[in-house]
Amino acid sequence: MCMPPERLQYAELKERFSSMKSFPVGTNVSYICRPGYIGIPGKSLTRTCGGDLQWTPTEQFCTERKCNHPGELEHGFINVTDLTFGSKATFSCEGGFRLRGTDEISCVIKNKGVDWNRDLPFCERIPCETPPSIANGHYTEAASYVYQTSVTYTCDDVPKGADPFSLIGPATIFCTYDAQLNGVWSEPPPQCRVVKCDNPKVENGKKTTGFGPSYSYRDSVMFECNPGYFMIGPEVITCGENNTWSPPKPTCEKITESVCGAPEITHGVVIPAKSVYEEGESVQIKCNAYCTFPDGAKEMAVTCQGQNTWSSLQNCACGPKSSGYAPNINYGRVIDGQNRSYSVGDFITVECYAGYTLHGEARIQYIGENKWIPGVPTCQLSAYITAIICVIVAIVVFLAAFWVYKKFFSQNGKRDSTPCTAEYKICKA
Repeated sequence: MCMPPERLQYAELKERFSSMKSFPVGTNVSYICRPGYIGIPGKSLTRTCGGDLQWTPTEQFCTERKCNHPGELEHGFINVTDLTFGSKATFSCEGGFRLRGTDEISCVIKNKGVDWNRDLPFCERIPCETPPSIANGHYTEAASYVYQTSVTYTCDDVPKGADPFSLIGPATIFCTYDAQLNGVWSEPPPQCRVVKCDNPKVENGKKTTGFGPSYSYRDSVMFECNPGYFMIGPEVITCGENNTWSPPKPTCEKITESVCGAPEITHGVVIPAKSVYEEGESVQIKCNAYCTFPDGAKEMAVTCQGQNTWSSLQNCACGPKSSGYAPNINYGRVIDGQNRSYSVGDFITVECYAGYTLHGEARIQYIGENKWIPGVPTCQLSAYITAIICVIVAIVVFLAAFWVYKKFFSQNGKRDSTPCTAEYKICKA
């Protein structure tokens, strides 16, 4: 007599067998697959009490039901590791979009079968509030204000003869998003104000550009000193938003045998920085980042020789600050921040094509020398697509093997079984 069979996770005894305490040798018991499972084709749902008082067969005869693939998520990604009963699918959106609905669904028992327990979410383009209004100005309107929408501000016209408004700040702002995926404008809006600077004059100097009766925002003036004088301060000044010149206008000092003005150096800095240096005084000139002197050095010392003359003064030459090319993303693309080249500090956002999963951070930053942090991500084929490819390859191999068998082995067998000698064939012919 066999004891009752062990409990199976995937199937249960039919009701008429469930109450029996012992079973004679040779007894067959029938099973039904539990909810969430389905019988494996070709395998019996019965087991038999064998002569060794063990139940046979022991291999599984019910398997998990499978849900259909959830499908595609526009502007988003679906991560599905399995489709069997109990498995889960998770969702996320590409940059500039946010998820509306659940971020996870499960394959559960439903309607005598299995199906996903919730509807698919969707990815909405992140919206921004209406752009801020400004006094004395207006912006270009749009049908909606969502991620990447830009608006441009313009100052209002004024009556003839009145001072015009100047646009102070960025003319164009765009809709982006913060860490909480809330829509925000890239920066505060500009202002429209009347800006007027006085007529600048430099004693012992004169203007070389920027002549005019009045000066408004961002107007510039260039000066040079009269012969026998050297300049202390910048040669170009600009009318700023606070009705003042920036930087402050220069002065022209008389050239003597024992002094020098600050050495004029492009793409570099002077250490120590002063307005006037005594004859024989030396300073260190240091080139800016990515810049060097013609001989490749980044620093050099020069000495005041009097009469505003410096020894061996040279300018720094600068190389490119960009990487020169975008990172290579196989099976993916850059969706935000795309440029032909990148400068230190630039950000880009990457997404993978449909059927591929992103490995690494989607948003990365350029740090120079063709390097990105935290590293350029990769796009790898998703497990679902890999499984489909494996099934297709298996079918192709099976069909090829079947064709070879039919063409060679079956025909050979047929010829071998035919009692036809060479003479017989000749006679028949």
